[in-house]
Amino acid sequence: MTAELYDAAEILLVEDNPNDAELILRALKKNNLANKIIWVEDGSKALDFLFCRGNFKNRNKNKFLKVILLDLKLPKLSGLEVLREIKSNDLTKHLPVVIITSSKEDPDIKAAYKMGANSYVVKPVDFGDFVDSVSNIGLYWLLVNHPPL
Repeated sequence: MTAELYDAAEILLVEDNPNDAELILRALKKNNLANKIIWVEDGSKALDFLFCRGNFKNRNKNKFLKVILLDLKLPKLSGLEVLREIKSNDLTKHLPVVIITSSKEDPDIKAAYKMGANSYVVKPVDFGDFVDSVSNIGLYWLLVNHPPL
């Protein structure tokens, strides 16, 4: 992908499970939002994208995302570690982060909110419910919410 395509992104999807990522992309495509998404498979790549490092070093640092969809169980760096980095950096702390995970564990939920997550969504088992949930998330954060400029 070129830097221009990175700069058009409004959603960063951080998901290591290709099946879940495909479902999320399909749900967003259903509402014509999939062309505004960048998908990375691990926490390290997510931080590289956000901070314009590594393969993303040519990305425009002034182009911010509208929302980050973040899984908790990730290789290299966990979702909570990624969240901590996002919320502790002055350049990214304002970015909305929606946790999308299979974990219903109370410690995970409390930790995510304590670190600044904007929402915590448990992945539904039912395909239709999953598509509806992701569609609603995408529509809200891209079309309804008004972030600070």
